Amino acid sequence: MEILDLRHFSSVDLRPLLEDETRVWASMLSWDYSGSAEMILRYVDAKILPGYAAIDRGRIFGYSFFVYEGSKGVVGDLFVANGDRLPNAREVEIKLLTHVIETLQQSPGIHRVEAQLLAHQAGSVARPFLDQGFQRHQRLFMVLNLRGSVSKPPVLHPEVEIRRWTEADYQPAAAVITAAYRGHVDAQINDQYHTLAGSLRFLNNIVRFPGCGLFDIESSYAAVDRRAKNLIGLILCSRVRGDVGHVTQVCVLPEYRGRGVGESLMAASTMNLTKRGFSMLSLTVTEANAGAVALYRRLNFDSKRVFDAFVWAG
Repeated sequence: MEILDLRHFSSVDLRPLLEDETRVWASMLSWDYSGSAEMILRYVDAKILPGYAAIDRGRIFGYSFFVYEGSKGVVGDLFVANGDRLPNAREVEIKLLTHVIETLQQSPGIHRVEAQLLAHQAGSVARPFLDQGFQRHQRLFMVLNLRGSVSKPPVLHPEVEIRRWTEADYQPAAAVITAAYRGHVDAQINDQYHTLAGSLRFLNNIVRFPGCGLFDIESSYAAVDRRAKNLIGLILCSRVRGDVGHVTQVCVLPEYRGRGVGESLMAASTMNLTKRGFSMLSLTVTEANAGAVALYRRLNFDSKRVFDAFVWAG
């Protein structure tokens, strides 16, 4: 086995591996990974995707890539084919991650590294991160069966309106996200929440790119203070499979919490998706965010996976 630079290869070399990964994501998470796979293949052909590939007798059977975002590096993915049956799969994963982590930490100008590996169970690949001083946060992947009963929205304060998301909500939504996550555990995991510019980049990533599915404007909503006319909360959803939605963002301004706004936003999205024939809605939440976890469980979401988020600040 060799570990080689991913930019030495082409989409022809990587396509069989990504087809395997697409099948794994479909069975494990009910996600259609094909959009992300095609984007990865385009970047590989352009020789602009940094990362490493595990090679055996000329065949790629594992890879991990990363991206640079200013002074931050983000581990994008890690996958080894037949990882559940390959005797040394964990060793291969550790080697790939070790190369990625060392490269990022040694890259000039990189002062922060983030990673969230949704398809890996918590603790399974933690060692190389913890050995290099990363902080670890456990997160939950939760799902709601939309073919079962969906709770009706709570009675909202008459001065709060829930309406559809519009393009005009971009700038105010970024301000809401920045304020909602100030001092929050999720701001430790994702530093985009720290600033208005970062929150705008976050919104652009989930609305414009297929990393978390295709943005679904029909099931995305905004909460508005009728009197002040300002945005006070939002929920954004994507389609990760033809009949499966995923909540990419839900938040409410601190001063409006405890009034049923978050629950009403969730209800609006679930009711819309149910009417349109969706079978499931998923989301991820940090385990330490006890209030949010309790809300989702009250809304009948089930925890299906526990995975890790890692952060290094050099």
